[in-house]
Amino acid sequence: MQLIPVTDTNTAAAFLQVAVQLYHNHPNWIRPLDKDINDVFDKKRNKAFRTGDAVRWVLKDDSGVLIGRIAAFTNNKYKNKGDDIPVGGIGFFECINNQQAANLLFDTAKQWLQQKGMQAMDGPINFGERDRWWGLVTEGFIPPLYGMNYNHSYYQHLFEQYGFRLFFNQLCFFVDPKAPISPKISERHKQVAANKDFTFCTLKKKQLEKFALDFATVYNKAWAGHGGLKQLAPEQAKLLFKKMEPVIDERIVYFVYHQNKPVAVFLNLPDLNQYFKHFNGKFGLLQKLYFLYLKNFKPAKKFTGLVFGVIPECQGKGLDAYLIGEASKILRSNASPYTDFEMQWIGDFNPKMLNVAQSLGEVSQSRQLSTWRYLFDSSKAFNRHPILI
Repeated sequence: MQLIPVTDTNTAAAFLQVAVQLYHNHPNWIRPLDKDINDVFDKKRNKAFRTGDAVRWVLKDDSGVLIGRIAAFTNNKYKNKGDDIPVGGIGFFECINNQQAANLLFDTAKQWLQQKGMQAMDGPINFGERDRWWGLVTEGFIPPLYGMNYNHSYYQHLFEQYGFRLFFNQLCFFVDPKAPISPKISERHKQVAANKDFTFCTLKKKQLEKFALDFATVYNKAWAGHGGLKQLAPEQAKLLFKKMEPVIDERIVYFVYHQNKPVAVFLNLPDLNQYFKHFNGKFGLLQKLYFLYLKNFKPAKKFTGLVFGVIPECQGKGLDAYLIGEASKILRSNASPYTDFEMQWIGDFNPKMLNVAQSLGEVSQSRQLSTWRYLFDSSKAFNRHPILI
């Protein structure tokens, strides 16, 4: 076998091609956009390079056929609750069903991380935000959502045989958006709706900057600080919403206000993989024109939940039920084209959010991804991700 560092455009192209080769004609794999993968490793586009570093390798067999790949990263801002040692990451792992090949990839990443002073590695994770390329699929091998990993079922065995241990599971849920809400949610919704201090509205693109700032307010109070998530600055929020604007559907982005101050948000987007599955990883001019055609004439019927949050001082007051109830009115109307909804992953260490997800109505678990940890010092005590209280 031959291990080759990714150092130029040719080896970067080979890095992409590994997945194409391993999932050739696989019915459930959706090829990610090449640009999305390349951007992770572009120092001009990925802010994680300001506080860390990344490296990649591809693996060939003795006849020169691509059989694997891996990336390794360090990031000074990557921390999980309870961590008392520096932890690096691996990601974008692909490999044939061969433990020797997998071990070579894992060993190579481990050695590089040790040279960087790391004492453990988590994977598969992303070199950047946690809403993309995070976790190994261990249950529910269905077509991935946009920005979500997909892998062969034997990958779990490759990780476990090397010595990785489960750090946390990441649960996703199917919800029927056309189904009535539960009686319990309905009753709690009515109680909050009777209080005129609370108001509900959908996002308006004409006021995009206002809603971006309102989102940042809720996000920073409800989420920042959990699981390594950092504060979202106003300018970052405005840039984020500006980037999302072409695909935002006003009917599925919801806000709750208390005396005109933002206190809760439910951010959803159409699942872009419903479009990108036709593009074979490319997004040039022709694909962009086809995307516009599909978006306008064959819109996605599936949407995905990205962020659901209530500020701490309003938690436990039924705002989750109020938000769900008001959103349900819109989603159950004839004006909504959506027939499928899947919530992005929630860590099994977050029981509050799991309870919210499971109270949405007719809910079933759609898939499970898992984040694994490997301690370089095997004598050190291993601990799973602590439960958030």
